[in-house]
Amino acid sequence: MLDHGAPPQSPDRPSPPGPGTGARLMRRKPVERLVEEGGQGEGGTLRRSLGLWQLTMISIGATLGTGIFVVLGEAVPDAGPAVTLAFVIAGLTALFSALSYAELAGTIPVSGSSYSYAYATMGELVAWVCGWCLVLEYGVSVAAVAVGWGEYLNELLDGTIGVTLPDALSAPPGDGGIFNLPALIVVLLAMVFLLGGARESARANTIMVAVKITALLLFCVIGVQGFRSGNYENFMPLGMAGVSAAGATLFFSYIGFDAASTAGEEAKNAQRDLPRAIMLSLVIVTALYVLVAAVAVGARPWQKFDGSEAALAGIMKETTGDAFWGTVLAAGAVIAIASVVLTVLYGQTRILFAMSRDGLVPKVFSRVHPKTGTPRANTVIVSLFCGVLAAAIPLGQLADATSIGTLFAFALVNVAVVVLRRTRPEMPRTFRVPLSPVLPALGFVFCVWMMGSLDTVTWVVFGVWMAVGLVFYFSYGYRRSRLATPVATPVATPEK
Repeated sequence: MLDHGAPPQSPDRPSPPGPGTGARLMRRKPVERLVEEGGQGEGGTLRRSLGLWQLTMISIGATLGTGIFVVLGEAVPDAGPAVTLAFVIAGLTALFSALSYAELAGTIPVSGSSYSYAYATMGELVAWVCGWCLVLEYGVSVAAVAVGWGEYLNELLDGTIGVTLPDALSAPPGDGGIFNLPALIVVLLAMVFLLGGARESARANTIMVAVKITALLLFCVIGVQGFRSGNYENFMPLGMAGVSAAGATLFFSYIGFDAASTAGEEAKNAQRDLPRAIMLSLVIVTALYVLVAAVAVGARPWQKFDGSEAALAGIMKETTGDAFWGTVLAAGAVIAIASVVLTVLYGQTRILFAMSRDGLVPKVFSRVHPKTGTPRANTVIVSLFCGVLAAAIPLGQLADATSIGTLFAFALVNVAVVVLRRTRPEMPRTFRVPLSPVLPALGFVFCVWMMGSLDTVTWVVFGVWMAVGLVFYFSYGYRRSRLATPVATPVATPEK
């Protein structure tokens, strides 16, 4: 098949560079070639071992827990009781983008997620920008979530053995600490699981997802006993501006629903299962978020939320008067956040795997270990980077920086699904966004609106991040891209 409106391309051979820089920046990678190269890396291939259940658990594992266990305490002071509305707004923003992700994941079932979708529809430069945003989304969110893990670990230690780690070793610089040791530990533990293989990691994640869903339902059962309707009398004390600001922050808690799309080259039936996994996980996560947030605000006046990441454990103690239940929830949170770290770290390694295979980042990220079928060097490098980042950067700054990168990438996905519909209408699609292009357009608008709700400092950080990314692309990826050469570099033969 040919991309309409593009120069003729063969799936097996990239088109020669255009006459100028502009043409080279817009070079697109044919969908057929993206799919054909699926699973192939330097020295080995990824193994297809994941079914619908595992893919759904990957998305739930990457999403559920971050907003409720970590960011809820920071969002309530912004929105008051209307934090439930903020969750709904963030969820709708995620839903529009999830529909676009579902269509593209079923059409282009590869590991690159929105990076690969952009490469096939909008060209290499846009794909690079999208991929660079994904590095921010996945890599930095791993660090952000890991930071919150330390606080719940202290809650658990205090409730079980009566000791806690000193602030110097459990908080990053700027938050009263010197080095956040627990954050580094949880990232390294996730690394160990990932090095064992995708199937083994999926099994561990499934167990952890079951535990955290049980913990959240337990919170609702106990927390509702302390519910006071008076806590909802002034529903929107800080106006719609507060709800919007809280929604932008809470969007961080939806990061991860797209994690299943990064497993496109390790899914048994990617075209059928990826769209289902994305939509199913988002519905489950949104329902739990709204339920838990409603119970939390009903059980504690919104003025008493002080930004603590361990807000739910505190509510359990206040409701029952027994520290035991707070300890139980803290244990659930420790497991829940570890699951998020595991699955989001998995997504980050697969994004870099795809970018490396295309020549835009060093080849070390696409080397596959022949025994485990995993990109080992990639996993170790990313884990060490994220672990050190988690130990040295405060949570709030990380969460907002991650949100803006994610929103930007999601906005591009909504554009990509419309472009692919127009340029390749004949392609088979296992899922189609209803009312296209209306819903993708709404998804794009919501993403831009929520980006505008973030503060100036976050935009400055994002601008610096993009500038660094463009410098790297033009100094490295622009010339080393596999589409920059007339003949593709040989890759490993995929397993039969």
